[in-house]
Amino acid sequence: MPRRKIQFTQGHYYHIYNRGAGRHNLFIEQDNYLYILQKMKEYLTKFSLVMIAYCLMPNHYHFLLRQDGQISASELPKRLFGGYSRAVQRRYDWTGTLFEGRFQARHVGNENYLRHLCRYIHANPVKDGLVHHLEEWPYSNYLEWIGERDGTIVDRTFIQDLFGSGREYKEFVQDYLITRHLPNELNYLDWN
Repeated sequence: MPRRKIQFTQGHYYHIYNRGAGRHNLFIEQDNYLYILQKMKEYLTKFSLVMIAYCLMPNHYHFLLRQDGQISASELPKRLFGGYSRAVQRRYDWTGTLFEGRFQARHVGNENYLRHLCRYIHANPVKDGLVHHLEEWPYSNYLEWIGERDGTIVDRTFIQDLFGSGREYKEFVQDYLITRHLPNELNYLDWN
């Protein structure tokens, strides 16, 4: 496989995402989501990564990470989903690949991109018609962002610094759900 063109560097932000092969579901039942979230917590600490925003969807996922240490942010999806793929294949007698291909990664190079990417990631469950209100989707850290759940996979300082408050962020996300307008640098998000 060819090497990635992206360089993972300490102190930078990365959007990492992938989907199931043939757009099939990656997560079959609630326990699958919970397994990933539990392992995610372990690996984030182990690799000195900060999860800014995430959303686990039935057939794809999005992570917005900040790499705080020397270990590449690419280690998270490799370790997290390498083990998960093997577990799914055993548990459900699944043959073949679980994912469409290698995970995708994009460097997030400016604050405008960062702000809009956060709301795009969190808006996925409504955008894709899984729920009517984002508060109904338990497999993202949106509820932590708006102060309605006391989870640990969140950087509250980031939220305050970039958006001011959970209420302001909620309004920002709602604006996107109404207008569906994203800046040009996010055009690649039409993939799913």
